[in-house]
Amino acid sequence: MKSFKDRISEVTRGGWIRAGIWGTLYVAFVIWVAWGDWKSLGWLVLLPLIVDAFTTKYINYSWWRKYKDKNAFLYTLFSWIDAIVFALVAVYFINLYIFQNYQIPSSSLEKSLRVGDFLYVSKMAYGARVPQTPLSMPLVQHTMPEWLGGGKSYLDWPHWEYKRLKGWTSPQKGDIVVFNFPAGDTVCTKMQNPDYYTLKHYYGEGLIKARKDVFGEIVTRPVDRRENYVKRCVGEPGDSLKIVDNTIFTKGPSDQVPSTTEWVREPEKEGLQLNYFVHTDGHVFGAKYLEKIGISVADRMQVDPQTWHFPLTEAMKAEIEKNPHVLAVAVEPEKQGGDVYPLGHNEWTRDNYGPIYIPRKGDKILITEENYWVYKRIAEAYEFQPMAIGEEYTFQMDYYWMQGDNRHNSADSRYWGFVPEDHIVGRPVFIWLSIDKDKHGIRWERIGRGAKR
Repeated sequence: MKSFKDRISEVTRGGWIRAGIWGTLYVAFVIWVAWGDWKSLGWLVLLPLIVDAFTTKYINYSWWRKYKDKNAFLYTLFSWIDAIVFALVAVYFINLYIFQNYQIPSSSLEKSLRVGDFLYVSKMAYGARVPQTPLSMPLVQHTMPEWLGGGKSYLDWPHWEYKRLKGWTSPQKGDIVVFNFPAGDTVCTKMQNPDYYTLKHYYGEGLIKARKDVFGEIVTRPVDRRENYVKRCVGEPGDSLKIVDNTIFTKGPSDQVPSTTEWVREPEKEGLQLNYFVHTDGHVFGAKYLEKIGISVADRMQVDPQTWHFPLTEAMKAEIEKNPHVLAVAVEPEKQGGDVYPLGHNEWTRDNYGPIYIPRKGDKILITEENYWVYKRIAEAYEFQPMAIGEEYTFQMDYYWMQGDNRHNSADSRYWGFVPEDHIVGRPVFIWLSIDKDKHGIRWERIGRGAKR
């Protein structure tokens, strides 16, 4: 065996440079992860292994290269395994701590973000979460593909407590945010939309359990393995929020400086949409006309020979009202939105909601008969703390209120409540690809467009 002195003398300049680069990156990463919890600096014990890989090479990571001139098959096989393992490890850490790809699956943020947009989601913006289920298959959220046998893509053990690394900011009103679906802790495998709690509200738990052929098995998922959702933050911790005729009003906490004690109308985004019934003289709208206005194929619904149903922005509504065949345009009645959060315990609607207070970490609130059901899920499902009417409750986390810009086609906080801080995944930065499924092509004009607001 070579001596340490001989090994050092054989290290090339390139080896020292690579060792310095990778060692520095590793030290910076450990400090970032350990920030505020210095016990994690213990991971620095692995630094000598990184330096050794490029310099002294006591551990022979490239042992398989000996087959290069002896066995071409084994050399090729181990080359591929080495490359795949390296790629999986790199993707795993990049996905966890730096950025993640996210595809817009539904129209809840039309026209701000379109169905078929692929987003670069920064996890560093709000601070990446240390994984709570660290042993998992990279690039798979919770279920393995069928061609790999299906089943869970992660192990329940080990399970780490929630910790968020230092970020640049926290979610602000107006931000578009990617987060884990709060009501996704319990899932019916054959019917995941609407969520389990909505199904239980309308059908009852007994029927759901009895009809596995319809609803499937009932499974539970940890926070970081729940479905990813994307909505706009319209309420921050400490805000009070209400919706009046589809318009959002908020006011900040009285201890905030400067304080906002009066209700303030939140500015409406240009792409905000509502559902409308368009009454005509029997005219049938042509596909080219609807495409010109901006109504996608999936959103075109004819109710009867004289009535159509479309989601429209104010600009689209004004345009369609100019059509000589249109007799009237009426907003969809609020009752068509169904029951809202907390399900079965209020008379609010999706268009007229609240007022409701969005808790901050450390807030102490007296629990009354009026607010018990509003905060019950926070205590039971997110903080696992006892809560009782007549007693004061102290909140352990910050909470947010998320809604879609496509107000009448969005399953959001109005239906399943608050988004806890430990569910926040990241902030979309830009669109790197956009597929138009109506035209079966690429929306070139959207590529590179910012997606933060």
